[in-house]
Amino acid sequence: MPGKRADVISWDEFFLRVAVAASLRSKDPNTQVGACIADRDNRILSVGYNGTPAGMGDDEFPWGDSEDPLRDKHSYVIHAEANAILNYRGSLKDMSGARAYVTLFPCQECAKTLVQAGIGEVVYLDDKYADTVGNQIAKAVFDRCGVKYRQVSLPENATI
Repeated sequence: MPGKRADVISWDEFFLRVAVAASLRSKDPNTQVGACIADRDNRILSVGYNGTPAGMGDDEFPWGDSEDPLRDKHSYVIHAEANAILNYRGSLKDMSGARAYVTLFPCQECAKTLVQAGIGEVVYLDDKYADTVGNQIAKAVFDRCGVKYRQVSLPENATI
């Protein structure tokens, strides 16, 4: 009788691939971000990606940067982490101690939101804003609130 397959992917890789798949739904031409929230039993609670609020059409949306806040995408976009939390239809108690898998390290606002939702750990792929004040604030929020965070990479040959 043959043994079980040994070359299965880890839970971290699995959930990060789900986050990468979610990021492919983003209409943002510059930064596509995905998030996947998994509970302590390795069950997916929710996924999200950065996009417009429900009811705001993607076609007439200002997808660029602008000095005018009314025409700047940052004034409107909901981040992947917030969308993953908002997309969840169960009790927020289920998120207590859960892990958030994200393709980009959370901004300071999402860090606060993840803490409030009860997330216990953030696992991320990229930290391209590591040198920014906002990133330092996000890490300080996690540190002070006891939320662990760690960077993980996917194998180069990884497909979704």
